[in-house]
Amino acid sequence: MKKPSYYKNQDDAKLFSELRTRVNARVAEIPGNRDRLIVVKSVLLPLLYFGSYAVALFNGNNAAVYIGCYVFMAIVLVLIYLNLIHEAAHNNIFKNKKLNRAVLKIFDLIGANSYIWERRHIVSHHAYPNVDGWDTDIEQSGPILIYPHAKPKGVQKYQHLFFFLVYPLYLFNWMFIRDFRDFFDPNRVIQKTGAKIPAKEKVKMVAFKVFYFFYQIAVPVLFFEVAWNLALGAWFLQILIASTFALFVLLPLHALSDNEFPKLDEAGNLPYSWLRHQFEVTNDLTENNTFIRFVLGNFNYHVAHHLFPNISYEYAHEVTDEIKKFAAENNFRYKQFPLFTALRKHYDLLKTNATSIGDVMEETM
Repeated sequence: MKKPSYYKNQDDAKLFSELRTRVNARVAEIPGNRDRLIVVKSVLLPLLYFGSYAVALFNGNNAAVYIGCYVFMAIVLVLIYLNLIHEAAHNNIFKNKKLNRAVLKIFDLIGANSYIWERRHIVSHHAYPNVDGWDTDIEQSGPILIYPHAKPKGVQKYQHLFFFLVYPLYLFNWMFIRDFRDFFDPNRVIQKTGAKIPAKEKVKMVAFKVFYFFYQIAVPVLFFEVAWNLALGAWFLQILIASTFALFVLLPLHALSDNEFPKLDEAGNLPYSWLRHQFEVTNDLTENNTFIRFVLGNFNYHVAHHLFPNISYEYAHEVTDEIKKFAAENNFRYKQFPLFTALRKHYDLLKTNATSIGDVMEETM
């Protein structure tokens, strides 16, 4: 299947070359080596996750401690994703790609699948953000409709009323449904993006899933005399909290009413150049504090990440400063919102998608 094509605009290509030169010069001027902090995190965060698990095992007779450890694991799980998995996929932690691959494999140990997620993120989401049929992050399935140019079906007409009940199940869907469908369902978006998935990767996915549930739930019950309802309940709470935390961080960056969801024409062409597309579909958050910078991996600077994914998030503040100047000088639509404003705009998108069929009517008239 033919992949979408961005609008060819030589002026925009020249502008991006100039922006890249400015950004590289700005980063080169920064003293010291900030990347060392990510290397420290690559050791510290997994130790915190599995260390908390070990503490839980040896305190199985104390429900409060056991549950507290699993709640802490939920928080660390998301921090591992933001700080390590995401950066390792872009080879931004170590100069050695094999070491980055090793960090990426941590994802297999905490319930996800590194192989299929990397394909989703690099060759789908980064290649075609907010493009229906090509960006796996807005793939239409289940009760929530993100893409605005589609007619809501069934319960999607009421999604703005119940989404808060569905979102905490995000990682359950990822672990039990999404990974399996992306590996085995030929109709999934990910199947369009590259070569056939090797059989060994399918075997590894299933094997790691079994291992994950074995050590998370079965090991405490079988070898440490943890009550089965405590083991299952603590794990369930871990994923519930991790889902909510993850979406609280990730939702306000693309799926907002102010961002575009560009449509392909009949020939498979997109209306914008690659450069302008990134500005139209992505926004930043205004928050900039020590917690976000050092703990949450500068998730608020998302435009910089889409324009320069191979520059570590440790430099995102300075890169964003150059991007904001560039956008103002060249009439690009740079968007930045406070966190709770962005979350409200996400709700606005859900409500509009559920209750409005304007685009559908326009297309059929």
